[in-house]
Amino acid sequence: MSTRTQGPTVWQVARRPRWIAALILALAIAGGFAALGQWQLERSFANAAPREEQTEVVVPLNDVSQPQHFVPDSATGQLVTVDATFVAGDYVVLSDRINDAGPGYWVVGHAVTAGGASLAVALGWAPTPDAAANAIRTLDSTAPDGTLTGRYLPTESPAESDFEKGIRSTMAVPELINLWATPPDGVYGGYLIAGDAPAGLDLIDAPAPDSEVSLNLLNVFYAVEWVIFAGFAIFLWYRLVKDTWEAETAEEPTVE
Repeated sequence: MSTRTQGPTVWQVARRPRWIAALILALAIAGGFAALGQWQLERSFANAAPREEQTEVVVPLNDVSQPQHFVPDSATGQLVTVDATFVAGDYVVLSDRINDAGPGYWVVGHAVTAGGASLAVALGWAPTPDAAANAIRTLDSTAPDGTLTGRYLPTESPAESDFEKGIRSTMAVPELINLWATPPDGVYGGYLIAGDAPAGLDLIDAPAPDSEVSLNLLNVFYAVEWVIFAGFAIFLWYRLVKDTWEAETAEEPTVE
């Protein structure tokens, strides 16, 4: 009668020095993957953090944007201040602009900053074209020069305009440049919504940027991937240990 000698168990194989060393290596690799996963997850929350506190602190315009450059995302909706004077005769009326009171008209001015660059400024809202025209007549004689404070936004995309009737509705800085009688020497890529409306105009509604937090799903996906990789490192160690145990038990000698 033959009997098979009793071999080592899986955990006896796992406690051998080389497999303990392999386990330490696998844990180190898994720890690295887990750290990368945590970093990706933190980035997903950091990228989604609300900017309301930042945008509501008034800063100099040149601290967040420069002439002849695109408006960076960090500057969108920022409250800024700038010293400027308005160019008489360079006022434009934009139609179909929604305010708290409903659709109406914006009066937009051409301001020149202390540094010589041009800045489009949405000065205020009027309910009718006549009210906007009256406000412009007042502005031509008593422009609100000095320190301007308001919310800074990127230019809107140009749209088709009815040039025959002189109707325009988009706050597109490239279009405004073509309407200004005084050629600009450098232009800001965004425009300012004035924080104080001149006489005859209503304040334009300019709320703070949406502060709702939304996760960056791509970063979350990467974080999950790193966690899976960390688990796979431990599983690979166990699989190698078990393969070694199966190979040894399959070769166990029999006793007659």
